[in-house]
Amino acid sequence: MTTTVQTVATLTEAARAMAQGATFLGGGTIIMRDINAGVAAAQIVRTTDPALNDIRISSDKVTIGAGVTMSQIIAHPELAFLHKVARLIGGPQVRNMGTVGGNLFAPHPYGDFAVALLALGAQAVMAGQNGSRPLDDLLRDRSRSPGLVAAIECPRPRAGTFGFFKFSRIKPKGVSVLSVAALLPREGGRIRGARVAWGAMAAGPVRGASAERALEGQSLNADTIARAAQLAAEGLAPPTDAIATDWYRREVAGVYLKRLLEQMERG
Repeated sequence: MTTTVQTVATLTEAARAMAQGATFLGGGTIIMRDINAGVAAAQIVRTTDPALNDIRISSDKVTIGAGVTMSQIIAHPELAFLHKVARLIGGPQVRNMGTVGGNLFAPHPYGDFAVALLALGAQAVMAGQNGSRPLDDLLRDRSRSPGLVAAIECPRPRAGTFGFFKFSRIKPKGVSVLSVAALLPREGGRIRGARVAWGAMAAGPVRGASAERALEGQSLNADTIARAAQLAAEGLAPPTDAIATDWYRREVAGVYLKRLLEQMERG
């Protein structure tokens, strides 16, 4: 199949091309593999719009352009809460090319950065559209080509309220057996607004509603952690692949959620 690549100046033009059936080329870590295999889409669009690489920081929020790479995340001192996540995305070559926007649409078992953003309650700013869209909705609909993500708006978590854990068989850059992230804001020592997100526990990044219910309104202590761990895989449908079976993922989900929560409890 012949693939045609079109380069446009703005995100709006790129979004218009996508509405007509083109596939967007960002860092290329996924699409270039398809091009080399001869299975890429017939029409590909890319843009030189500098807005894709913007990083804007405010007191309570960060805005990260969809074209920002994992290496750029790691190099930015005010994105320290995302450094660990970005370091666990592939090896140096992938981190130098892989982008925040591309990771949102990475197929299973990839997409660990999207798991972290989902737990953080991030919003997607869409090119050519007004306002932003909850990442929960975007990830749920991502198979239907929801449009072009221009940037991600992400709340800045308070110290000790956000954690991420990735379990892979090959360190440090192996694909996930599973990954889990949690945001646990506290008021008066009680968890308010708990968010738990999983990777490799469904077809894409997904919230862990049962674990969230076990944590909400509770103090983060051994009893609460045990209850959340017991319910870790409830309501989830992990896939079976060459890395692990669905049974295995359900069996170990509680183990790794417990480890993450214990780390957060210790601060």
